Amino acid sequence: MARKAVCCGLNSLEVLLMVLFLLMTGVTVGLITVFAVNMSSQTRELIPMVTPPQKSYLIGVGRADCTGPVANVPLMGYANPKQTAAGIHTRLFSRAFIVDDGSRRVVFVSADIGMVSQRLRLEVIKALQLKYGDLYRQDNVVLSGTHTHSGLAGYFQYTLFMITSKGYIKPSTQAIVKGIVRSIDVAHKTMKPGKIFINKGEIVGSNVNRSPHSYLNNPEQERNRYTSNTDEQIVILKFTDLNGNGMGMISWFAVHAVSMNYTNRMVSSDNLGYASYLFEQEKNIGSLPGEGPYVAAFCTSNSGDVSPNTRGPYCMNTGKKCDYLNSSCPTGGTKMCVAFGPGNDMFESTRIIGQNIYKKAKELYGSAGQEVRGSVHTAHQWVNMTDVTIHLNSTHSVKTCKPALGHSFAAGTTDGGGDLNFTQGAVEGDPFWDGIRDTLLGAPSKEIQECHDPKPILFSTGEMNWPLPWHPDVVDVQIITIGSVAVVAVPGEVTTMSGRRIREAVKQELEMQKAFTNTEVVITGLCNIYTHYITTHEEYQVQRYEAASTIYGPHTLSAYIQHFRGLAKAIAQGKVEELPKGPEPPFFKDSQLFTLLLPAPVDNQPANSTFGQVLEQVHPRYKLGEVASVTFVAGNPRNSGDMRDKTFVTVERFQNNTGTWVVVHTDASWETRFHWIKGSGGQSNATVEWHIPLSAQSGTYRIRHFGHYKRFNIVTPVITAYEGVSDVFRVTKTL
Repeated sequence: MARKAVCCGLNSLEVLLMVLFLLMTGVTVGLITVFAVNMSSQTRELIPMVTPPQKSYLIGVGRADCTGPVANVPLMGYANPKQTAAGIHTRLFSRAFIVDDGSRRVVFVSADIGMVSQRLRLEVIKALQLKYGDLYRQDNVVLSGTHTHSGLAGYFQYTLFMITSKGYIKPSTQAIVKGIVRSIDVAHKTMKPGKIFINKGEIVGSNVNRSPHSYLNNPEQERNRYTSNTDEQIVILKFTDLNGNGMGMISWFAVHAVSMNYTNRMVSSDNLGYASYLFEQEKNIGSLPGEGPYVAAFCTSNSGDVSPNTRGPYCMNTGKKCDYLNSSCPTGGTKMCVAFGPGNDMFESTRIIGQNIYKKAKELYGSAGQEVRGSVHTAHQWVNMTDVTIHLNSTHSVKTCKPALGHSFAAGTTDGGGDLNFTQGAVEGDPFWDGIRDTLLGAPSKEIQECHDPKPILFSTGEMNWPLPWHPDVVDVQIITIGSVAVVAVPGEVTTMSGRRIREAVKQELEMQKAFTNTEVVITGLCNIYTHYITTHEEYQVQRYEAASTIYGPHTLSAYIQHFRGLAKAIAQGKVEELPKGPEPPFFKDSQLFTLLLPAPVDNQPANSTFGQVLEQVHPRYKLGEVASVTFVAGNPRNSGDMRDKTFVTVERFQNNTGTWVVVHTDASWETRFHWIKGSGGQSNATVEWHIPLSAQSGTYRIRHFGHYKRFNIVTPVITAYEGVSDVFRVTKTL
């Protein structure tokens, strides 16, 4: 009985549970059916109208100071031995952008330096690998320079560049390496989901072709496809978070950063740097220059034959135009032929060109509505550029050459001519200079002369290896793509028409496989390693400065196009992993490198004075637009060591409501100029100028200077900090 009762009770419970289960199942199935029908109906309605949203990118932006020692070190660009650093016009910054699509990651860096050297790149990659392992590598990191000719030199490992830079200067190199790595660190730490937009337009009147005669040697049919002998197009990428808040931007525009000419001795980021300054100051409201989260990079493009000196070249001694063919003057030669910018002096020209670029970029940024979507790709190879065979067709091929520089290399350009009697357009050698070269360095071989024809060789650098090779053999070629945007990292200065041909070839290769459509290809120059210039084969025949500096011979451009096509094809076909890595470049030991820069001497001050003491005082009152100036007893700025993220100068305003001084400008500001004046016997002065802007508030101000001086305690150097402060002065709208 008991067992039966238990049995019957369980059966009743089971029946009840089964009924409840069936009821719930029916309800659930019904609800799912209704939900599915409704969703299906909604989906059918949405498909024709809206493309399903693409997942966002992970985006990081970062900026860091990369200013090195601002005294005694040569400025990189004009190869003028007299042009050594003696102060600061503006600080130099590295700007980094990281984009990750969830599968691949790329890093793009734009640094306010003359160019990226192979040594610099190898040291940066080495530092990144120590910190991040294989996350940031040769293939997914692009390093580019803005090509300011007022950045610091000394970061090369090949003999020719070391000779013109006083050798390998470790403090200069390390400031740039640490600045670049730091900018990537900041970008890495700030990564968050975001979007990218692209826009493009034109800037007219801010660049001119400085070798128009060479440009005219390109085929007429090809030239007729373009309205100008320079690229006037500007391309911008706009980076935002998912809420549309701006994170940063990158701009590409073809112009040389040589508005600051070869007489300048202050470190300066030049016209492109000023455009960055304006954009960042507008976005980082209330922040000092170099501070704030927003990052704006203004990069150069195919600017090899492009100058910002829009008034053109004139003979300084007569005021007449220079000779068209060889850019020289009847008296004074090439040194007397100088191109002038739009301003009354180099500072105003820098401001005008930089402001023109900034204004157009700002306009395009504000109206950018085309979103960049798609995967991230990267392709990189090392190439021995001295031994590339280019297949012109099924029966004919040509080759590149061992590096060499022609006679017109020594002539310089209208942006900065050479001191000797060389002229542009030389297709024959000079017995006098060739004789001196043969005696000191040896004559070029017949093989290299024939390979470089019609270039008359001045320096056969590919045959010169003491104490180290004079020029690189192994060169980086690299492309990164972000959606439909392809960035071609060119390891040198590519002329207008050369850049157009590279862009066209890469676009054609990417779109041939249908993997890319409406591709925007941008050239970014001065990347990863410096190999001078890249002209077209036709421009090479004219042998102006750019052609004489095309070091791998007349088929250099064809070789680069062949390799960039290969990279683009591998990306389009998804076969990047199959690309051969290529021969690794050398990394010479520090002990193999030489320096010609002597250690900074002991600092001395005049009798009865102290470091930081004011020698020439400010005036008690200034009006807007005037220049406040003060001179201090100073030490050599090199004795201050690593001054990144610090300042030699502050301009401070007194806050009446708090009774405190507030810094309104530093030496990174456009409005300040820090001049270091070297005297005799280890004595030196520092003159600080504040060019009071029209936007300055009326009030009470002072100027401060910070530095260090060196003394010896028997044989041990002792570095001591000092500071100086001007008298208080008033700034008013009118006197």
